[in-house]
Amino acid sequence: MDKIVKFAPEKNLTRSFSRKAGRGMYGQITTRHRGGEHKKKLRTIDFKRNKKDVKAKVVAIEYDPNRSAYIALLIYTDGEKRYILAPTGLKVGDVLIAGEKVEVKVGNALLLKYIPVGTFVHNIELIPGKGGQISRSAGGAAQVLAKEKGFVHLKMPSGEVRKIEEECFATIGQVGREELRTVKLRKAGQKRWRGIRPTVRGTAMDPHSHPHGGGGGGKKGIGMPSPKTPWGKKTLGKKTRKKKISDKYIIKRRK
Repeated sequence: MDKIVKFAPEKNLTRSFSRKAGRGMYGQITTRHRGGEHKKKLRTIDFKRNKKDVKAKVVAIEYDPNRSAYIALLIYTDGEKRYILAPTGLKVGDVLIAGEKVEVKVGNALLLKYIPVGTFVHNIELIPGKGGQISRSAGGAAQVLAKEKGFVHLKMPSGEVRKIEEECFATIGQVGREELRTVKLRKAGQKRWRGIRPTVRGTAMDPHSHPHGGGGGGKKGIGMPSPKTPWGKKTLGKKTRKKKISDKYIIKRRK
């Protein structure tokens, strides 16, 4: 287990942000069962790792209430401080560097085309220069399987195999705090602290509030061949992924 050595965040790398409680730009609920979470500040994470060829020392491993993984505080040789995701095995005192072709070492960031086949990586870019978008949660890592015609084949945490441009950056190693998947919440209040409000079954509602509602006392079936959303849309076998341009880069789907 990763050891936290600092609890107070770096003041210059934090900012306040307003909590939306599941509401969109028009003030209407777009995500149900959200709201009432503990007040917290947003830590600015360096997902781009765009400070190239400058060494940085790990001075602290910190808890971040906004994400599942721990974060590491880096101090570069020019005095600048930045947060990155803390990979498994990273320790205080380690020296990291980001560049196009640097040493393949846990915490270092480099181009995918220079990363050996079989290596596990995280914080992977989809578009060169945009910053890491894949494998950023606790325990997340993708494996380099092959290299072909300007693309690198990666096996995602979901089991999907995808082609990504070889000019994209990735960080070596697996995101730390893998043991989080075994943690159990011991009381309802722990969910409320995280901003998760109670979820009620559709069959426990009245017919006006949900298509599954009504039908007298006791636990009844939904009374229809297919379950529906609260807005009456059929959900049995419904595919949630829309057709995207990036579908052509998927070699093997997760199912």
